[in-house]
Amino acid sequence: MKRKRLYTEILPVLLFTLIGFFVMGYHPGYEDDGIYLSAVQSDMNPALYPHDSDFFKLQMQASAFDDATVEFVRLTHIPVSWSEMLGQLFTIFLILWACHSIAGKFFERAEVRWAGVAMVAAMLTLPVAGTALYIADQHLHPRNVATAFILMAVDRILAGKRWHAVPLLVAACAMHPIMGAFGFSFSFCLAVALMDPVHVWLKDMRSAFARGAAVAIPIGWLFESPNPAWRKALNTRHYFLLAGWHWYEWLGALAPLFLFWLLMRLAEKRGQTLLSRFAFAVLIYGIFQQLVALAMLTPPSMIRLSSLQPMRYLQIIYCFLALFAGCMIAQFLLKGRVWRWAIFLLAANGAMLTAQEAEFPNCRHFEMPWTKPANPWLQAFAWIRKNTPENAYFALDPNYMAMPGEDYHSFRALAERSQLADANKDTAVVILVPQLAVEWNREVTAQSSWRDFKLADFERLKREFGVNWVLVSHPAPAGLDCRWHNPSLSVCRLP
Repeated sequence: MKRKRLYTEILPVLLFTLIGFFVMGYHPGYEDDGIYLSAVQSDMNPALYPHDSDFFKLQMQASAFDDATVEFVRLTHIPVSWSEMLGQLFTIFLILWACHSIAGKFFERAEVRWAGVAMVAAMLTLPVAGTALYIADQHLHPRNVATAFILMAVDRILAGKRWHAVPLLVAACAMHPIMGAFGFSFSFCLAVALMDPVHVWLKDMRSAFARGAAVAIPIGWLFESPNPAWRKALNTRHYFLLAGWHWYEWLGALAPLFLFWLLMRLAEKRGQTLLSRFAFAVLIYGIFQQLVALAMLTPPSMIRLSSLQPMRYLQIIYCFLALFAGCMIAQFLLKGRVWRWAIFLLAANGAMLTAQEAEFPNCRHFEMPWTKPANPWLQAFAWIRKNTPENAYFALDPNYMAMPGEDYHSFRALAERSQLADANKDTAVVILVPQLAVEWNREVTAQSSWRDFKLADFERLKREFGVNWVLVSHPAPAGLDCRWHNPSLSVCRLP
């Protein structure tokens, strides 16, 4: 039995894990990893980041991700870079394993279940409407880990073992509180959708609303007037506010609900009661969370709630959408034909691979621990990490992540040095941690007109903030003590 399970389940999931990893690529230090990887490195070596560490430490107070990663590194003695890569592979494996198990609750034919898994593996980097999320990120993200735990919890509920789901959902909350909360919300909808009769659900929903209202009463801070610096940071993130969504982003939010309504009706007609109830749970979860999002994000007085990003409830729905889309394609179109399977796999994986190559035009598709940096920015970060003091305090263009050739990689995470606040990624942290807004605005404002800076401007930053190193365009402005350069960038020490 163990050998049969190895060949029929574990090895195929491992194969699709490698396919999914190949399609999505691997990019440590990209976007949000500027927070998470920096936090892990700071925990491993407290001498790092003596300046401005609040821009990643305060957000990480709500997550156990960095602590868990550090414990793994210390127990196994596997370097952080390798641990994160292995963690990404293992997390993808868990996501796909859970998807296969979930599909097995609804479909008897193996090829139907594997088509669902294949679709999820291909669509891991599918954008989730206007939320600025993917189903899974191209680096080890707490949200990836939380997604795996949530899917495993859903599988346990479908298996009739609801109490097994509780520790998995708690673990999801420990990794990523917001995603964990969505996981609890969907699991509740699913659990009661499987109950008989319906009045049980209505009773539970009323009590849940009552508890929610009781909890909401004391949080008056949500209605405090935000300061101008916080609003300035919020304006850089259009996806936090529904008024900034485009029509096609709204289509991406509402169309999945319609599709699950169609799936529910189809399952009812075919006598697939469990599938019908699951689709109903997704539909009710989506409608409920959409109403919550509208209530939170529409009134101007509730603007502080935008930091909770309630529209990100869609990430779970998109995961199920990919899973059941693959299953339906296999059931009605593929029908076990090898040539149809070949077209299906090539189309799904080829389209997403092409999209990922376009997303990262200036770096390798796989930024593995043993590969050399492929663009001038990453080369500069690597030199800084190896050749500057751990307590070095850098200034660089506050919009450096959006510069041509940079591809949104984090200086803090990859150079492992302190930097003045930036105008790209740090804004997302400021929205979540409003007390950082004033200092963030002060530092970003001090770096305005960066491209016109002369020696006197750099000296002003040194006097005002203590900055002693800069990363500037090559050739560097006159008067700087430059220690390294490539054709695009110079690393210089301030006199």
